[in-house]
Amino acid sequence: MAGLPVMVKAALPVVPGVNLLPGIRKTGGALPDDSRVRHDVPVDAGHVAAYARLCGFPRKDTLPLPYPHLLAFGLHMEIMTAGSFPFPAVGTVHLENSITQHRPIGLDEELQVTARPDHLRAHPKGQVFDMLTTVHSRGELVWEETSTFLRRGRGSDDAPAGSTFPEAPPHGITWQLPADLGRRYAAVSGDRNPIHLYPLTAKAFGFPRQIAHGMWTMARCVGALENRLPDAVTVAVAFKKPVLLPGTVAFGSRAVDEGWAFSLSSPRSGAPHLAGVARPA
Repeated sequence: MAGLPVMVKAALPVVPGVNLLPGIRKTGGALPDDSRVRHDVPVDAGHVAAYARLCGFPRKDTLPLPYPHLLAFGLHMEIMTAGSFPFPAVGTVHLENSITQHRPIGLDEELQVTARPDHLRAHPKGQVFDMLTTVHSRGELVWEETSTFLRRGRGSDDAPAGSTFPEAPPHGITWQLPADLGRRYAAVSGDRNPIHLYPLTAKAFGFPRQIAHGMWTMARCVGALENRLPDAVTVAVAFKKPVLLPGTVAFGSRAVDEGWAFSLSSPRSGAPHLAGVARPA
């Protein structure tokens, strides 16, 4: 997982003056051919339990479906803070995420985690790229993920805007999210992006107060559906409007095409926070 020094390095390219220095300045351009690997990664059962409690998963002898994202997050940050990467990590928006679990991963397994950037392309609001992650256990592909990120800038009106998902209106379930949720998830995940931590640090990046991590909202929804999902499953989501903390969100789900559509929205305005779908892999 990413430590504080890596998060500081991620913020430097958006600090006025500092962002002009050689090795820190980001000028756009092509994605680098940069693949990072962690070998023989053990699973910490205590850490898994802390993640499960925070995200609403039951205690089991297998990993919660989104958990391997945490094992790859440090690799993502290494790639995005390298001098060869064309965009600053801070200010890059996580638009979508898709995870395929080929089978449950046991707590006693050692894993190989690989990440690389791919597929830079136009978007109506700028450019988007993917961060591709694979997880192997003794040579077997057990888990993979595509995280899609937006770098705002000059866009292309005829470029695709992103994935679409079936509707899943709320049905009475609401979750109260405390002000310190971002700090608690940061402590578990290593993602200490300042937009998630305190009102002051979030306001520095244009938010009225701190916001929930997108990957926490995804995990919380998957946790709510966990007992309905098959062992081999693909879960895909689009992150919509940010969830301000503290706050309340409404969860919705319904059966669709051999799977489940789900959503998070504002119980007051109906504004969407997340849309997603889970189907057999």
